[in-house]
Amino acid sequence: MGTLSVLPAVMPSRVDRMVGGRAMVLAPFVGVLLGGISGGVVAVAQFLRPDADLLAAVLGVLVLVVLSGALHLDGLADFADALGSRRDRATMLRIMKQSDIGPFGVVAITAVLLLDVAALTACVQAGFGWQAVLIATTASRLTLPWTCRTTIPPARPDGLGATVAATVRPLTAVVTTLAVLAAALMLAWLSTPIIPPGGAPLTFDQVSSIDGELLAGTATAVLLALVVSLLTTRRARTALGGTTGDVLGAAIELTLPTTLLALALTT
Repeated sequence: MGTLSVLPAVMPSRVDRMVGGRAMVLAPFVGVLLGGISGGVVAVAQFLRPDADLLAAVLGVLVLVVLSGALHLDGLADFADALGSRRDRATMLRIMKQSDIGPFGVVAITAVLLLDVAALTACVQAGFGWQAVLIATTASRLTLPWTCRTTIPPARPDGLGATVAATVRPLTAVVTTLAVLAAALMLAWLSTPIIPPGGAPLTFDQVSSIDGELLAGTATAVLLALVVSLLTTRRARTALGGTTGDVLGAAIELTLPTTLLALALTT
């Protein structure tokens, strides 16, 4: 909680690789909390201004940025600047440690935030707004067990990456993924509308069709989180020799718009 958000948390009695690995496995639960808060803001905004879908989406995304302390966006920017430099491994690692943000980082942050807002707006318009942000936020934190699996070494001997890299067994990541997938599918199933606002009750066939689309879209979104995790860590291992804290943040920020986009296109 203390690493992945600005919310107050009690410090653990010890911090080592074992604790770090457990924290990465529990990361989706932090996503549930953050997504729940953001989803609540989206729902309240929709209630107060049903015609302001864009406003609800902007507020939902902004809440996530604030609650995470923009930490993951900073990691995305550093990773983008490093890859954009097309330099050697040592130079890229040095670029990622610098406090400034270059042009590639600015473009990366702008692109993901635009996609976040646009995709969430589409979900809000489809009547799946707060559910979408909750699922996407949780699925995006699902990247952490996968980016910290035992087959991916740390890129440098110090920093957050060195503490949590190679600490999660692949089987544990699979079990965590299945748990998140099951919870997301349950939420999608419970969100199937029986009586649309201002409309007549739907027939069984209509409900089944909507239900199937929601379940398929939700499953696709969660599985895409896994794909993004694998692609991000593969690129990090090729370019940097392993993972870093910035890579973890980049994976989260790349997954969030991907999952929201998947939900927007299928709900």
